[in-house]
Amino acid sequence: MLLIMVFVWRRMENKGPIKPSGKAIGAILIGIIGALLLGVGMCLTMVWSHMVAGIVIGIVGIVVLLCLIPFIKGLK
Repeated sequence: MLLIMVFVWRRMENKGPIKPSGKAIGAILIGIIGALLLGVGMCLTMVWSHMVAGIVIGIVGIVVLLCLIPFIKGLK
């Protein structure tokens, strides 16, 4: 439903179709992986009581998400 709304909105604004680039797809994949790692770390810590493994995996997820900033904005 949301995808249809985006297509209709872009058509109403007389804009062309969205053409995804390799960089955009890579950023989306990195964001998904980072969010999943962070979520798994939180679940390990809070639900299954595996404190050390949860903290390590959560920190890895945070680092992956922080890597998105230079990937998208670039280093100057």
